[in-house]
Amino acid sequence: MYDAVPASAQGPRPLAMQRVDGVARIRFARSGGKTRLDDLFQSGAAKIRLPRVYGAPPTAVLLNTAGGLTGGDRLGFDIDVESDAHAIVTSQTAERAYRSSDGTANVRVTLQAGQASTLEWLPQETILFDRSRLKRTVTADMHATARLMLLETVVLGRTAMGEQVNSVFFKDSWRIRRDGNLVFADDIRLDGNPAEILAGPATGNGKHVFATFADCVPDAEDRLNFARSCLEGIPENTTRAATSAWNGMLVARFVSSDSRDLRTTLMSFLTRYRAAELPRVWHC
Repeated sequence: MYDAVPASAQGPRPLAMQRVDGVARIRFARSGGKTRLDDLFQSGAAKIRLPRVYGAPPTAVLLNTAGGLTGGDRLGFDIDVESDAHAIVTSQTAERAYRSSDGTANVRVTLQAGQASTLEWLPQETILFDRSRLKRTVTADMHATARLMLLETVVLGRTAMGEQVNSVFFKDSWRIRRDGNLVFADDIRLDGNPAEILAGPATGNGKHVFATFADCVPDAEDRLNFARSCLEGIPENTTRAATSAWNGMLVARFVSSDSRDLRTTLMSFLTRYRAAELPRVWHC
């Protein structure tokens, strides 16, 4: 009538950790000669703020109210800019992926750009701490006449604070389709010691901060020389950059040994290339 297995043999049950689970959606549409908010939904830790801007397109600022990501967390952002509209989407601050004891954090980004629209996806950095695990997917569908600009920056630890990243898992996957046809596919995977993975000249050449910028626009090839001119004056002792263009796509790659130098380089490049100031949160 009694269980023969001692209670001590069963051991304590592992605690169920609280996880972040958030989704935010926003849609902009052209109405009355202006781009206006058309729809907004947010749940969990995923929030969107709409600061008042003057002389610039509407700007959506993304927030993760949990303050960072760890194993098992999930965030999703859906951005839709309809025909003839123009909007900028950025983040309030750098996203942080912290040490994961179990599971992988997942961030999903879906972008849609309608006919003759412009969507600028310009979040601030993602910082990966030691033993963090993060998987991010960016999926974009755009009309042939739309313009889509994307930026993502990754920082492997904050060296100014003496942080070292000895092990990390990071997978970043971009898929961009124009009129349903795949025009850009890009994957980055780090699994293990990032210093060893990025040591080679064909990877990071020893740099621990990197960024990718893409401008999907029909006349991308005509913008190539101008884009290269926007890179003049970068701090070459810490930072390297290169651009190329093909098939209506302009892509710039950046690597650096100093996160502050790369941020300064990106801010200068984006301001000059776009002929417009970055959102105010970039200057805070």
